[in-house]
Parts: sequence; C-alpha cells; structure tokens
Amino acid sequence: MIALLNRLISKPRGRQHLDRIAAWSIIALAAFLRLWNLGYPGKLVFDETYYVKDAWTLWNTGSEKAWPKDANTAFEAGRVNTFLSDPSFVVHPPLGKWIMGFGMWLLGPEHSYSWRISVAILSIAAVGLIMMIARILFQTRVWALIAGFLMAIDGHAIVLGRTGLLDGILMFFALLAFYFLLRHLQSRTLATPSWRQPWLIAVGVTLGAATAVKWSGLYFLAAFGLYVVISDAIERKKQAGEAGAWLLPSAIQAVISFILMVPIALITYVASWSGWLVNAGGYDRDADDNPFLALWKYHQDAYGFHVNLHTPHSYASNPLTWIFEIRPTSFFYEGLTQGQVGCESAGGCSSAITALGNPIIWFPAAAAVLLLVYLFATRRTKVGGLILLGIVAGYVPWFAFMNRTVFQFYAIAFLPWMILALVYVIRLYIHTRKAEELPRAVKVIGGYLFVALLASLFFLPIWIGTWIPYWYWHIHMWLPSWI
Repeated sequence: MIALLNRLISKPRGRQHLDRIAAWSIIALAAFLRLWNLGYPGKLVFDETYYVKDAWTLWNTGSEKAWPKDANTAFEAGRVNTFLSDPSFVVHPPLGKWIMGFGMWLLGPEHSYSWRISVAILSIAAVGLIMMIARILFQTRVWALIAGFLMAIDGHAIVLGRTGLLDGILMFFALLAFYFLLRHLQSRTLATPSWRQPWLIAVGVTLGAATAVKWSGLYFLAAFGLYVVISDAIERKKQAGEAGAWLLPSAIQAVISFILMVPIALITYVASWSGWLVNAGGYDRDADDNPFLALWKYHQDAYGFHVNLHTPHSYASNPLTWIFEIRPTSFFYEGLTQGQVGCESAGGCSSAITALGNPIIWFPAAAAVLLLVYLFATRRTKVGGLILLGIVAGYVPWFAFMNRTVFQFYAIAFLPWMILALVYVIRLYIHTRKAEELPRAVKVIGGYLFVALLASLFFLPIWIGTWIPYWYWHIHMWLPSWI
C-alpha cells in the first residue's frame, strides 16, 4: 500500500489524482457537518421565524404575507399554510428567500430540514469555491486544500450553513463574485479598451444577486468595482511607453467596466423582485400606479427601518469585536433538569446552537488579518491586497453602524477572507524557513491543523444542538461574553 502511494505521489498524474481525492474528501466532510441531523431542532430558531415563513409565502404568492399570532407553533407542527392575505412589511430583498423557498417546495415545508437545505448546499459549495480561489491566489494545491479544510470545520460556517438565515447565502454570492473577479484579472487584456469582459459581466450578475439577498451586497459591488478600475489604471500606467499615455485608455475602460458591472447588477437585483412587481398584494405595491415607483417607495420605507434600528438585544454586538468573536450569537438553547426526558446529569442537560467560530481558527485568523494589513502597507503585495479587498467589502462598512442593533453572525460574509488571510500567513511562515528548518515547520503546521480539527470535534455539540450535560456545555464557554 505504501509503495503504491509513493508511486502515485512520484508521478504528476498521480499527484493530481490524490489532490482531487483530497479536495472531494474535504467537500464530503463539509457536507457531513452541515447535513447531519439538519432537521434538528424541529423549531424555528432565531430569525428563521421571519425568513422561513416569508420564504414560504413568497414562493406561494409572489410576495411576503402576514401570519396570525403565534403562527410558529402551527408552522412547526406542519400546518404551513395558515398565512393571511395581508401583506407583510419585510426589510430584506427577496432572492435569499426565493432560494430557501425552493428547498421547502422541493422537500416539503412540513419538514424542518427543508427550511435549511438550500443554505446548507450553498455552504458546502462555498468550501469548494474557497479551494478554487486559494488555488488561483497561492498557485499551489496544498494551500487550496488547507483553506477548504479550515472553512469546512469552522463552527461559524457550520452553524450559518445549518440555519435558515440570509447571511450564508450572501456569503456564497460574494465569494462566487470574488472567484469571477480573479478569473477576470487572469484573462483581461490591456492593449486597448475592450467590451469583451465576460468574467466582469459574471461579477456584476453575482453581486446583483448578493445585493438581492441583503443590501450589504452593495459594499462588495463598490469595493470590487473600484478595484477593477484602479488596478486596470495601475497596470496600464506600468505598461505605458510615454507619460500620460495610459490616462485616456484607462478612463474609457473604467466607463466600460462600470457599464458591464453596475447596470447588470441593477437588472439582476430588480429581477429578483419580479414576484412583487407582477402580483398584487405585496406591501406598498399600490403606493403608485407605476410599479417601479412603488418599489422605490418600498425601498425608502425599508431604508428608514434599517437606519433607525436601535432595539436592544441581549446578543447584539459591536462590529469592532466581530473578528475576535467576543459576543457570538446564541441561535437556540433548551435545558432539562435531571430526570426530565431522559436527562441523567445531576446538573441538568443542555441543547445549544451557538454561532461560535472555532477559536483555534478564529483567533489566529484575526491576528493574520491585522498582520496582513501591516504587510500590505509596507510591501503592497497583490495577493495580500486581494484578500484584504474581501475584508474591506464585508467588514469595514459596518464600522459606520456601531450604534445599530447588529450581530456577530454577520461576520459570515467575510469569514472566507479571514481564512484566506490565515492561509497567507501560514504560507509566508513556510516560505521564509531555511531548508534545514522546513521539515519542522511543516510538522508545526500539520500539528496546528490537527489541533484545529480536535477543537472542532470538541465544539461540535454546541454547533449542532446535541444534548449534553450542562457542565459540558459550560466548559465550552471560554469567555463570560459567550454565555
């Protein structure tokens, strides 16, 4: 067996075969962690109470509808069609709910796993995506596999991949747009301004879709669009044969890039509202005879809600603390006393779902982000800048909303770039070792990945809601603010 493995490794085709097996094994691991017992709990947890029910009425009527008081109990029992004919005022665009509604229609809304299956599949796909992205950025399969492995086993990604919320869907589209952006940067030509930019069109479509899930997709559109224009101008300036020769071509290409991205993103976004536009009965649908003006009125109302959202919440958190996971969000918690429903622990039993990242991944990743900021400021590395681009788009804008009611789990939108930053620093550590230090460095990194896996196994019960003794739940609460 060992001889066969050595023969495979010694041949390029054999190494490629093993790389494919490793990549698919990581995806299989991600699938297991996201799909196993996906229907638990059979209750609407946290904001599923809004998005799952909205998704079902959207799928059935073309717009979100109101529900009777205490509708959750009936919905959880399988009576899913008790919604009213009155419109419901919702403050997020419809695409994410359309996607969730498809899973419910496909598998049956009376089954709780159908509420979450669409999000779970996109979360699994995101693991494959981050491997493809890391392969482009780092040019080596091993770093792609490490990035995929860390994404597969991180608790924040697992919990958001097992819950019927919009944020995991937003992350998928933002990450897909980043992949298309990298493909554009690989294939663009700088000889003359060009309309032949298919990857740029793909970026526009996917970022329009991201914005059609949550408005924070606009931050990615702005950041990626500015990067395309600025990086194009920088490269043209480098290649210019004479001073100033790059200015006009760069300006023309900037206009072309804007047209290929922004209007297409807008069309994609508006298309997601088709159900509301063509069907009567949606909230604000009759605000104007022109449906597009009525849609604009709806957006004004939704914007007013967002900017004025200051409702106190026990799990609200300051965005400055997100990368350090100071206040993770508890999505679900139930407790039993000893002797109740099979609980045999003297201190009682707990079932918890907490959007807590693996600390062995998150704390080093937070440090890696800060180090990457320093390295980019001093060295201007292209790969470092691209990774920070995702952090800037997904994280930095939230600093303007520190007085709003916001939550740690929003960090899923930029988690992939935190992991890429961590892989970047690990790679830098390996590449700066002397030849005689390399074997030990490789063992250190291998040991780190093994410890990260052990930590995920330790925290897994509080990510998927396993019933455990209360004392065992409590030893997972490393910081008082985690409770």
